[in-house]
Amino acid sequence: MTAELVRGQNHPLSQSRLEIRVSAGTPMVAAATLGDEQGKIHGVEWVAHPGTPTLPGLEVSRQAAADHRLAVDLDAMPEAVHRVSVLLALPTGAGGPTRFGAVPAPFVTVTGLDGTGIASYTVAGLDSESAVIALELYRRQGAWKVRAIGQGYAGGLADLFTDQGLAEARQLAGGIHEAVAQGLARSVPAPPPRPDGDRSRQPAAPALGPDQGGPVSTSSGSGPAPTSPYGPQAPGIPGQPAPQPPFQGGEGAQPSAPGSGSGIDYSHPRRQTSAPPPPPPTAPPAEPGRPPQPVAGDATGWSMDERLYNQVWGMFEDLARTAAAYRSAVDFAESRMEKELDQALSDPRSRIGGQGDAAREAAQARHTELVNQARAALDRDVAQLTAESEVVEPALPPAFARWDNPVWHGYRVPMEIPMALRLGDLHLSECADLRIPMLIRLPLERGLWIDSGRGASLDGSFTDAHDMRRLATETAVAHAARLLAVYPAGEFTVHVIDPAGSGAQALAPLVRTGVLAGPPAAGATGVADVLARLTQRVDLVQMALRGGAPDSLPPGFDTSQQLLIVNDFPHGFDDRAVNQLRYLADEGPAVGVHLMMVADREDASGYGPLLDPLWRALLRLTPVPDDHLADPWVGHAWTYEPPLVPPGSQVLQQVLTRVAEARAKHW
Repeated sequence: MTAELVRGQNHPLSQSRLEIRVSAGTPMVAAATLGDEQGKIHGVEWVAHPGTPTLPGLEVSRQAAADHRLAVDLDAMPEAVHRVSVLLALPTGAGGPTRFGAVPAPFVTVTGLDGTGIASYTVAGLDSESAVIALELYRRQGAWKVRAIGQGYAGGLADLFTDQGLAEARQLAGGIHEAVAQGLARSVPAPPPRPDGDRSRQPAAPALGPDQGGPVSTSSGSGPAPTSPYGPQAPGIPGQPAPQPPFQGGEGAQPSAPGSGSGIDYSHPRRQTSAPPPPPPTAPPAEPGRPPQPVAGDATGWSMDERLYNQVWGMFEDLARTAAAYRSAVDFAESRMEKELDQALSDPRSRIGGQGDAAREAAQARHTELVNQARAALDRDVAQLTAESEVVEPALPPAFARWDNPVWHGYRVPMEIPMALRLGDLHLSECADLRIPMLIRLPLERGLWIDSGRGASLDGSFTDAHDMRRLATETAVAHAARLLAVYPAGEFTVHVIDPAGSGAQALAPLVRTGVLAGPPAAGATGVADVLARLTQRVDLVQMALRGGAPDSLPPGFDTSQQLLIVNDFPHGFDDRAVNQLRYLADEGPAVGVHLMMVADREDASGYGPLLDPLWRALLRLTPVPDDHLADPWVGHAWTYEPPLVPPGSQVLQQVLTRVAEARAKHW
C-alpha cells in the first residue's frame, strides 16, 4: 500500500530501481540534483534537467509538462552521492502562472518499475514560490529512504541551486528556462527514413510494459498525459497511449537507457507485433512508386477487432511521430536562422546597409525552405493517414465506432466483452481534420471525470455554466450508454446519484428505457444509501479475493460490473460520503466498481487538497473540445472531442431500448 507522506516524513525504499511520477495542474519543469552527505551540489554536472536529462542512475523529462516520470537507479549512483533531490519549477516567460499558489498542488509518487506505489506526497502549502524541492531520496547507513521536503523558493531555481551550494546557480537556472522557452527541450530527432520510401508500418520491437497503459490526462496535469488521457506512454487512446489508453490512457515510448546515446524509441509499448498472426493479404499490390492502398484490419491480431484496435493505435503512433518530426524540424530551422543572424550581424560594421540586409534575407530564405520541406513531408504523411482513416472508420465495430456510424443501426447486444471502448476522438493542431479514435481497454482501470467547469472552448466561444453542466451530463449519458451497449446482457449495471435532480432532463434516456439499476438517488439520504451499498460490495469482494474464496460471496450476489454516475458533486455529500467516494475511486476498479463523476472542480474547492487524490484517480474528459490530454511520449498536447450523439438522432434511444429488452430476457 502506498504510504501518504506529510512534510518531513520519511519512508524506507525496498527497491533500487524506481520511477518518480509527478502530476500537476499546469506545465512545469522537473529536474533532479545529486548531493553529497551534506546535500551540497559539486557542480552543474550533478544536475539533471531538460537540457541535460541523463546522469548516472538518473533520467528526467526533456520538456516542461504537467505530467513527468523520472527514472532512478539507486544502485547506479556514484559512491559520492548520498542525496537525490527532485525539483519542480514553473517555466518563466511562457505566459503561465508564476507562483505555486495559483496552481493545483503538485502530487509526487515514488513507484517500483511495475507501477506499484511506494510513497506519495502532495506538495501543498506553497504561495509565492516558483520552485520547490518536492522530495529527496537519501542514503543512510547503506539504506535508501525517501523524505517529503516541500521546501519552496520565491526566487525560483536560482535561489534553490544557491541554497544547495552551486556556484553557477543563476547561470544554470537561466539556461534551463531558456531551453524550455525556446522549445529546445521538446525537440526530437526525425524518425529514420523507410527503406522503401513509404510510410507503411513495419513490425516493431516486442511490446514493452503492461498490456494497458492514454493519452495522459491532465485532470491534475497534462495525462497528460497523455496517455495515457487513454493513455505511452504514447498518448492515449488516447491513451493511452502510444500513451496509455488517452486515456489510462491513455503511456509513452520507453526512454532510452542513460548514456546509450540513442534517441526516443518510437515503437508502441502496447502494440502487438509478433505473437498474433499477420493480417491476410486483402489489398491489391501497390503501383510502383506509390504507397500501398490502405486496408481495414491491416495489423496483427487474433481477431478482426484486435487487428482494428492495433491499426488504430498504429495510426495514432504514426501521427504522433510525423508531427514530432515536423515540430523538431521547425525548431531546428528557427534556431539555425537565429544562429546565422547572430553570426552575420556580430560585426557592428555589417549591421546597417546592404550587407546586413542580404544576411537577413539569406537566413530567412533558408528558414523558409527548411520549414516548407518539413511541411511537405507532414502533408504527405497526413494524406496517407487520412486515406487510411477513411477506410478504417466504416469498418469499426460498435465499441470502436462513432455514434453516426451505420453499424449502430444493426446493433445487437453482444455475447462477449470487447477489448476496448471508444471515448472520443483526438487530433493535433497541425492536422485538425484528421481524427484518431481514442480507444481505452476494458474493463476500465480508472474512473472517468466529465469536467463541467471552464466554459471557454478552443474556438474562442464561451459556454455558460448552465449549458456546460447540461453538456457534461449528456456526455456522461453517452459514455454510460456505450458501456451498457458493449457488455453482454446482465454484465454491466449502472447506478445514478443526482442529489438535487439537476440532471433529470439529460438523464431521461437512461431512466425512460429502464436500463438503470434503480431510479436516480436524490437527497443526502439517497447519496448515503447508494454509497453504502457499493462500498459494502467492494469490501465483500476484496475479502473474498484476499481469502482465496471468490465463490464464497452471498447467494444472489450480482457479479456484474458496476458503474456509479455522480452528478452535481459535491452537492448532497457530507464528509463521510466524500470519503466513501474516494474509497470507491481508489479501490473500486480492481473489483469491478467504477466511477463516473460529472463535476466542476471549483465547486469542491472548499475541501482543499483533500480531494486532490480523487481528481488524480480519474481520467478527465470534457463535454467540449479541449487540448487537455498531454502526451509525454513526444510532447504533444492532443485535442480531445467527446463522442456526442448527432443532433436529432434517435440512435441512443434505439440502442438503450435493445439493451433494456436484452436485460429483461436475461433476468
